[in-house]
Amino acid sequence: MDVEAAIQLITGLKAIGAGLAMIGVAGGGAGIGIVAGGAAQGIARNPDAAGTITTNMILGIAFAEATAIYALVVALIILFVL
Repeated sequence: MDVEAAIQLITGLKAIGAGLAMIGVAGGGAGIGIVAGGAAQGIARNPDAAGTITTNMILGIAFAEATAIYALVVALIILFVL
């Protein structure tokens, strides 16, 4: 295998690895949907607790989004550092 073919193979494998790392973003999206749906149901059942539920919902969304950001960082590291 010549040098140019090896470089192209490594570049392709990096792209595949970054794509696989981005699968974690789906978990963040699903988590945000579950949290928002639960908050909507909670507010519908008890409108007086809307402030507390909304605060907890925002915190839950932030934690769920953190996993997606970690997946993005791993993908960028695979592409540009390794």
